[in-house]
Amino acid sequence: MTRAQQTISVLLLVSSLYLVLYLGLVPLNTTIQKEVIPVLPFYALISFGCYLLGRLGLAILTFNDVPEAHQELQKEIEQARTELRKANVDVD
Repeated sequence: MTRAQQTISVLLLVSSLYLVLYLGLVPLNTTIQKEVIPVLPFYALISFGCYLLGRLGLAILTFNDVPEAHQELQKEIEQARTELRKANVDVD
């Protein structure tokens, strides 16, 4: 099973469970049925956004500097400048 099939399966399962709860096929407390179930998708969306922001913040916090790549990039820039100067292109 590919990741796309797994994702689709999980989304179908979650949406069918929500639909069962929303339509009232499972008897629940009236307060839960009228006030909690209709706003669950919004809470899920907000929770997912918070998760992604936290993950992004952690990735920024643990971002590694790579001085070797910086030096290599500087060498490539100098090499490109010398080649362009040989071809009579103004690079300054």
